[in-house]
Amino acid sequence: MNNPAPSLRAISCADDYDPNSMPVEKAREVIARFLTPVVATERVHVRAALGRVLAEDVISPLNVPAHDNSAMDGYAVRHADLKPEGEVTLDLTGSAFAGAPFKGAVGAGQCVRIMTGGVVPQGADTIVMQEHAKSDGERVTIGPGHRKGQNLRRAGEDLTAGQVALKRGLALRPAEIGLIASLGIGEIAVYRRLRVAFFSTGDELVSIGTQPEEGQIFDSNRYTLHGMLTRLGCEVSDLGVVRDDPRLLEKAFGDAAAAADVVITSGGVSVGEADFVKDLLNKLGEVVFWKIAMKPGRPLAYGKIGSAHFFGLPGNPVSVMVTFYEFVRDALLKLSGRDPVPPLPTFKVPCTSALKKAPGRTEFQRGVLERDSHGTWSVRVTGEQGSGILRSMSEANCFIILPTEQGNVSPGALVEVQVMESIV
Repeated sequence: MNNPAPSLRAISCADDYDPNSMPVEKAREVIARFLTPVVATERVHVRAALGRVLAEDVISPLNVPAHDNSAMDGYAVRHADLKPEGEVTLDLTGSAFAGAPFKGAVGAGQCVRIMTGGVVPQGADTIVMQEHAKSDGERVTIGPGHRKGQNLRRAGEDLTAGQVALKRGLALRPAEIGLIASLGIGEIAVYRRLRVAFFSTGDELVSIGTQPEEGQIFDSNRYTLHGMLTRLGCEVSDLGVVRDDPRLLEKAFGDAAAAADVVITSGGVSVGEADFVKDLLNKLGEVVFWKIAMKPGRPLAYGKIGSAHFFGLPGNPVSVMVTFYEFVRDALLKLSGRDPVPPLPTFKVPCTSALKKAPGRTEFQRGVLERDSHGTWSVRVTGEQGSGILRSMSEANCFIILPTEQGNVSPGALVEVQVMESIV
């Protein structure tokens, strides 16, 4: 049984200026305390299960492999017939192919021609590779130096009947799909997809297909969010652009929270940028924090609207992506039933660029991780790091993570990088 969730307001971050913004790691810990995965399940055909999260263990109904079988093309023999020194010649009594086993047993002084995957005949306990034997059609000569049981796959050495093949909470990849199919299982139980509703706020935003007027810009954030959410396997609902009108926003928040497990917005949460959004969210639910000690992405809100989780992301395009991958991604995977949630990999490499950084907050600069002709890895920044330069995310394959206490970085210094290739 889960412990009762702590009060959101009891751990809310102070609303003072930057020194009181919540540290990155603390914000992650706080969010994690309120995440309860979905429990509703459905059964799907294994062919439709790619990316879905297992809602129950997959139990093997049979041994894998089902029989002792050969790992090589060669000859099935009795090890007792082989000589520790010198050659031995055996009678060839038949053949065993994958799917067409030898009918009979291997007796003293006999052997059977066997192909990879073929069932090992009764009496045989060793497979001699065809390269280590000489055949004249009816007789096979084998030299010394063979180990008992070599080149033989034992029944059940991969899985035994009744064994857990795949654990609940695993997101299914092609390898798992193949494994399930190899057990003869056609349908499996998975958690329902996480429902996420999102919208952008701002009078200056227009959607694709609309002619922007002076001072207006195309809204890229909803399209970026749609891509990131779809890639995580969520069931998404795009509510469009909501104007900076308290009545429209209250309706949008209410509609989104009623239909979704998670509500995500972009824009409208910065200090001094439409304070009514904050008041509105406090009216409809509870807010944990509004600011993070990070760059880009300081104006990040997290809380609850009814039973739905709420993430208020910044308005700048780069900040949306950075905050999504540093906070929202893990939360959505956890809520989807993933257990454990796989972290984005990080490691340290030399940075070939000089980086400007003031201590006091964690920075996520966009970088290009690359390897030179000698096989040495290094990272460089993509160029200008403004939070509105979405091209910096398109060109990047990693984040350069500069911790809170870090100052300027000189070329050649080691920095931590977080790989995002194939993720963004």
